[in-house]
Amino acid sequence: MRFDVFSLFPEVFQPYLEISILKRAIQKELIEVHTHNIRDWATDKHHTTDDTPYGGGGGMIMKPEPVFAAVESVLGAPPSCPVILLCPQGELFDQSIARELASFDHLALICGRYESFDERIRQHLATRVLSIGDYVLTGGELPALVVMDAVARLRPGVLGDNEATDDDSFSEDGLLEYPQWTKPAEFRGWSVPEIMTNGNLGEQLKWKRKQSLIRTLNNRPDLLEKANLTDNDRKFLEKYIEEQDSLTD
Repeated sequence: MRFDVFSLFPEVFQPYLEISILKRAIQKELIEVHTHNIRDWATDKHHTTDDTPYGGGGGMIMKPEPVFAAVESVLGAPPSCPVILLCPQGELFDQSIARELASFDHLALICGRYESFDERIRQHLATRVLSIGDYVLTGGELPALVVMDAVARLRPGVLGDNEATDDDSFSEDGLLEYPQWTKPAEFRGWSVPEIMTNGNLGEQLKWKRKQSLIRTLNNRPDLLEKANLTDNDRKFLEKYIEEQDSLTD
């Protein structure tokens, strides 16, 4: 899978790409990341990439000319792959979108800076606008890294021999992941639940499912509205809620 990233600060990406899973994926040629400095396509002597907004207001706006020129010179006109604009006003990025994007072999990411983008970039160049949360950052570089990381790990082979994305939080069933432990079985007087050490896989799987349901209910109850729940899941949640209500009466 290829990522083309367009940014005013492409040097931000290299340190993260040189460690851990993404580094190994790049070495194995499972993914490739190409960064491009938008400023290289600015045509004036100062390599200007921003200007004041029409109608007044604070901050500076990224100009359309260098952004269009950068993307089209690398990807063609129209671009040959989906072009994602990272912006706080975009669609909220989640695991389902990550899975959707992982089905592509090529993605482009545009990172903003300053106050905002010229609207023509959004309307006529980007094919999708994504946000990683309801807050504002100084640029789109961190969101681009988040998107690349979340998407890349879903590609075959990227996680190696121990691939385990099906049980991740926000996986296909829509629940948060169950709690997990490792050795030692006891640490500072805190013990791993006995069911997780008894070797009974069937019991452990049932327990994990219940813990995922409880954790989702307590931390992200909104997810339950869209989660892929069985009749047993719903019965368990109803009983659990009743028990919790009785404790507060």
